[in-house]
Amino acid sequence: MQAPSVGGVMLPRGNGQTVRLSRGASLTDFAEKINANPASLVAVMLNLGEMVTATQSVSDETLQLLADEMNYNVEIVSPEEEDRELLESFDIEFGEDEGGEEMLSARPPVVTVMGHVDHGKTRLLDAIRKTNVVAGEAGGITQHIGAYQVSTEVNDEERRITFIDTPGHEAFTAMRARGAKSTDIAILVVAANDGVMPQTIEALNHAKAADVPIVVAVNKIDVEGADPTKVRGQLTEYGLVAEEYGGDTMFVDISAKQGLHIDSLLEAVVLTADASLDLRANSEQDAQGIAIEAHLDRGRGAVATVLVQRGTLRVGDTMVVGDAYGRVRAMLDDNGNNVVEAGPATPVLVLGLTNVPGAGDNFLVVDEDRTARQIAEKRAARERNAAFAKRTRRVSLEDLDKVLKAGQVQQLNLIIKGDASGSVEALESSLLQLDVGEEVDLRVLHRGVGAVTETDIDLATGSDAIVIGFNVRADGRATQMAEREGVDVRYYSVIYQVIEEIEAALKGMLKPEYEEVELGTAEIREIFRSSKLGNIAGVLIRSGEVRRNTKARLIRDGKVIAENLNIEGLRRFKDDVTEIREGFEGGINLGSYNDIKIDDVIATYEMREKPRG
Repeated sequence: MQAPSVGGVMLPRGNGQTVRLSRGASLTDFAEKINANPASLVAVMLNLGEMVTATQSVSDETLQLLADEMNYNVEIVSPEEEDRELLESFDIEFGEDEGGEEMLSARPPVVTVMGHVDHGKTRLLDAIRKTNVVAGEAGGITQHIGAYQVSTEVNDEERRITFIDTPGHEAFTAMRARGAKSTDIAILVVAANDGVMPQTIEALNHAKAADVPIVVAVNKIDVEGADPTKVRGQLTEYGLVAEEYGGDTMFVDISAKQGLHIDSLLEAVVLTADASLDLRANSEQDAQGIAIEAHLDRGRGAVATVLVQRGTLRVGDTMVVGDAYGRVRAMLDDNGNNVVEAGPATPVLVLGLTNVPGAGDNFLVVDEDRTARQIAEKRAARERNAAFAKRTRRVSLEDLDKVLKAGQVQQLNLIIKGDASGSVEALESSLLQLDVGEEVDLRVLHRGVGAVTETDIDLATGSDAIVIGFNVRADGRATQMAEREGVDVRYYSVIYQVIEEIEAALKGMLKPEYEEVELGTAEIREIFRSSKLGNIAGVLIRSGEVRRNTKARLIRDGKVIAENLNIEGLRRFKDDVTEIREGFEGGINLGSYNDIKIDDVIATYEMREKPRG
């Protein structure tokens, strides 16, 4: 049956049939499914008041609108289902152990540590691993996730346990949820002096949703005001009843700071695993698992921390991780030692991938490089189409409140670049959850790992987007391009500063009293060592001017290595000077900071009071 013509073109009319399309499909994709001419669907959309090209990726809403007009039902295929269908087309089954019971062997439990933001999760992992992670975290909060394996002795038998370290701030809910899904047991850390807090409940709900057994670590028992009994009572309300009260949840009182009863906690984890879980996997098949974290490493390229869930991963295997693929060049354990193979429940750092996968992407080993490339390319194309479909109408954050006052509904477009995929994903998830009513729509057009590039600025220029650099900076040309095109690029190192500022902007309240003004950049060409002053950087001033007694940051390969440095000494030949201009050479002393290398960039800036508009 034919539909009435649109602009003289006859169209096929549906009878309520269902058309399956992936996210970000184009009108051409739709036309193929219903055996129609794509140009005629463009005409239908024009009739409906929307100008869309035939090959452009369109949103789910647009596809729905078109389907309703043509009397079809449209079903948008979920990414998970699409991925399953993609792997099936290559005759690959993901998520199942091959063979029967006789192929399965015991594996270590995978444990996630959860709890309130400052109840001592990182310090607990610290005590377990005898290393110091806390000192390196901005704001003392875990910004990335990693995985570590430890050994403990239970009943005179050595047992291994794998820990997944998930970030603690509430902004990282998405990653924490995923941490629970890739996990066998959750350790819930509760401070004995604070008791149960909102984030404790949030973490508990994630663990329950993932249906994993919970061991409670009552931390800070050495602190004044500690009351472990009160914690047990509070958690009873949420269904966690201690063994000593007749329940089945093990509670262990610990002090991560003093290293008290850590062995008892590890023993509780092993006993809980033995009592309630059947932890076995086939170690003989091709490896499969999950990427826990990934980032770009200078000199090593894309590196990913992966957790093998079944099979054995070996150096030389060809693997696909999300939309990245490659042959495993080398594997490192959590202590940085080279390993040649990793069995079930073993976390390793993998080198050899073509690009940076996302945190939480699944990985699998395939027989041929060609198969790996095809799977990765199809996944990348799918992601790209979905991202294009989100794109729509350059504003700075400060302009936003003017637009709102004018009564216009405005869209704030963002491009997020960060130093690790987990952070970028958590940031995107947090920003998209900001709720400021219907006055403004927030969209993330693109997210990625690495320095802000010219391509990012290009995209921002064409879509009026604001670029957020999280622990990364723009490379030289990108900075100039952003200035030339008037693109707003903002840099942050702590996640809630981003959230607060974007939320303030969305509410039209952003009126900072001070702003950072870049004064100049200097490239380190040589390093001179002085017994009195430490390392002195021989530099060429690349842009602007460098002044003595101003603030500086050190950038290496696009990433910020050190913040809040001071230009304490400035010399031209043998003379002390107050400033050096662009194109001239000189010497810079950063005071007590000596970790400088040739090709590093020293970027200087000052905070200027900003007149209120």
